[in-house]
Amino acid sequence: MNQLTTMRMVCLLGVLVSTGLLVSCGAGTGYSNKPLFDPNVRTVAVDILANRTFYRGVEFDVSEALIKEIELRTPYKVVDRAAADTLLTGTIISVGQNALSRTHDGGVPQELQVTVAAGFEWKDQRNGKVLRKRSSVSGTGEYVPSRPVGEPFEIAQHRAAAELAREMVSVMRSDW
Repeated sequence: MNQLTTMRMVCLLGVLVSTGLLVSCGAGTGYSNKPLFDPNVRTVAVDILANRTFYRGVEFDVSEALIKEIELRTPYKVVDRAAADTLLTGTIISVGQNALSRTHDGGVPQELQVTVAAGFEWKDQRNGKVLRKRSSVSGTGEYVPSRPVGEPFEIAQHRAAAELAREMVSVMRSDW
């Protein structure tokens, strides 16, 4: 063998070894080419969530945000309950506020964080199988009620509802 043939064989061997290493390093790391969402599901009905809190209207915010998020991030179409393959139901279980910062001169809360938590169940209406169920998923939103900003509580509630909806849709993804 001449020197050029030997170099080619060494290069080929190097490529094969590095390819083998890449393949073996990727094994078991959670990478998959499976779809993110169940291809057997085409439609979802979303009931207005029940509300066990004293904060009225948050259930409408979360339900609306959930419908928008499903339409935006999934291949599923939100339809009427009678025409849907699956049904998503849930309950707002808590709404809480925490002070993130206070004013220097009086200790009055300056920035507040609202947390909305809900439990939900996503069920296949064709066979009764529960596809996903979580006892608690939460979302947060911040607002500044103090002057000069003076944001209302509903700003944070809306932000928390949107984040909660994103978390719920993330749970709807397929297990792989």
